[in-house]
Amino acid sequence: MAVLPELQAFLELAEFGRLTGKSRAMHEQTPQQARIDFEAASGFLDVPLDHVACEDFTIAARDGHRLAARLYRAGQATDGLQSVMLYFHGGGYVVGSLDSHDALCRRLAAQGGFSLLTVDYRLAPEWRFPTPVEDACDAGNWLVREGAGLGLDAARTVLAGDSVGATLATVLALIAVREPEELKLLPKAQVLVYPVTDATCHRASHRDFAEGYLLETPTLDWFYAHYARTPEDLADWRCSPLLAQDLSGVAPALVYLAGYDPLHDEGLAYAERLRAAGNDLTLLEQPGMTHDFLRMAGLLGEVEAIHNEVAQWVRSHI
Repeated sequence: MAVLPELQAFLELAEFGRLTGKSRAMHEQTPQQARIDFEAASGFLDVPLDHVACEDFTIAARDGHRLAARLYRAGQATDGLQSVMLYFHGGGYVVGSLDSHDALCRRLAAQGGFSLLTVDYRLAPEWRFPTPVEDACDAGNWLVREGAGLGLDAARTVLAGDSVGATLATVLALIAVREPEELKLLPKAQVLVYPVTDATCHRASHRDFAEGYLLETPTLDWFYAHYARTPEDLADWRCSPLLAQDLSGVAPALVYLAGYDPLHDEGLAYAERLRAAGNDLTLLEQPGMTHDFLRMAGLLGEVEAIHNEVAQWVRSHI
């Protein structure tokens, strides 16, 4: 299947910007410049829904650092505790923020049936591996300790994320069953949208979609160079969960992939390993879309149905 026509037009516009010198590839910029461009580009993909209420606060990490957090709720308050999606944004551990994914988080929360909590884990190169993993664990443990005070039921939590945010979600799902002393949260399910699962090698999709499809293979390598302290970090299962020895016993997983994405093949490989390990797996794919489609509701009419599909799956597991 070809790239969707509306998406193809967007890709051509982005390429024209490069040819005319109005924009540069992310891997040709400094992290600070890339963050500015990523935030600005987010506004072209979607517009936040105003009717979804949100609350900003901070969560203490293990070293005392205060992590910005945002809680989204749709509709009227309900009696008792509400199930929650703990969401981690993408951005290669270098870019991305609560604001870059605000429109997406509002749309997911608007589907109803759960609150959505997202946490601004620290970014590289200022904070390298494993700090984002530790921040994500600290957010999960905060939810267990203090979530009830905000009406959140930690016992009915779904871990979710896109790109490296999905990596954090799947790593937490593994830590929950392998290292329960590290993470007290036991998720009901995990939603992994085009996750990074192996940062140690290139597969066919890295070559086939290396350039021109929004996320580029040189940008992935640029991300990893900023994130890892040493090459050995990339082979750590907390960075590359596909390399974990045992994937059995984890929470039911929804793995959602894009057809034109350098990360497609490693995401598929992870899904196959989850299934082979005996886990409950739902594998979905958008063959005509690229990486980051989940944030494109303002650009592609098809994305609203994808949000609904994800939310229905989540509700069925909480």
